[in-house]
Amino acid sequence: MWNTVNEQISQAMHFDFKHTSKRQLQSPNSDKLFQISDGTHQYFVKVAHRNDLERFESEAHNLQLLIKESLFMVPDCITTGASIEFSFIVLEWLELDQQPHSNWHIMGSHLACLHLKHRQAMFGFDHDNFIGPTAQPNRWHKKWNIFFAEERIGWQLQLLHEKGIELVDKDYFVAFIKDMLHSHSVQPSLLHGDFWRGNMGFIHSVPSIFDPSCYYGDREVDIAMSELFAPLPDAFYIAYNKHYPLSQGYEQRKLIYQLYPILNHANIFAGHYLTEAKQQIERLLK
Repeated sequence: MWNTVNEQISQAMHFDFKHTSKRQLQSPNSDKLFQISDGTHQYFVKVAHRNDLERFESEAHNLQLLIKESLFMVPDCITTGASIEFSFIVLEWLELDQQPHSNWHIMGSHLACLHLKHRQAMFGFDHDNFIGPTAQPNRWHKKWNIFFAEERIGWQLQLLHEKGIELVDKDYFVAFIKDMLHSHSVQPSLLHGDFWRGNMGFIHSVPSIFDPSCYYGDREVDIAMSELFAPLPDAFYIAYNKHYPLSQGYEQRKLIYQLYPILNHANIFAGHYLTEAKQQIERLLK
């Protein structure tokens, strides 16, 4: 496989590349992560099963869109490809600053600037993609409440159903979510889609984001996600609200939007995330 990686980097970069060092990095999931170098040029390589090539190609497309549309430092995708057994994506190597950092207000203003671009009239995306390893459907919808209820909550509940897990009656709960979001007025924004602390950082003090799951939706989804697992420093939220204040009722909608990543974790990891998902559903139904 590594000969294929070297060849494709050489073709993409227009010089002969052959790595002389390869260092495996810690991975939060089943992907294998590597830093490779020829002594002069460094790259970040993700490796997975051959069947994951579509996921890597989707990531490359999402990264290119964020490079085009945002002020964030986003890693360039050098190439994607596959061998007989494995698939891979090669990204520009970006060295993240050590935490803690003092520029969270810039992270907040950059996200607000991305969300303030309302260039799409509908909710969805040009193609389906992934959130982590999970397929993420993005059929276009005119109404946000229908999109989020069906393409996000309903989809995750269906995946659990296929595993024999019933947290709630799917049809009833999808209808409930549609009703809960019915009166919420939304202009579509380009979302990162998986905006939590593990998918962001700083490079020479410049905010950087990566591992996107992009689509056009309610900007509050990114904010709600950022508050779920490890809330960001207050400076981030103060700066975001200064540039693009959150709408009334966000605190109630946040519980709905946070259910999506909780359900996704329940599908991936099961365990205590199933309990957490059940509790979140019961909290919403009260």
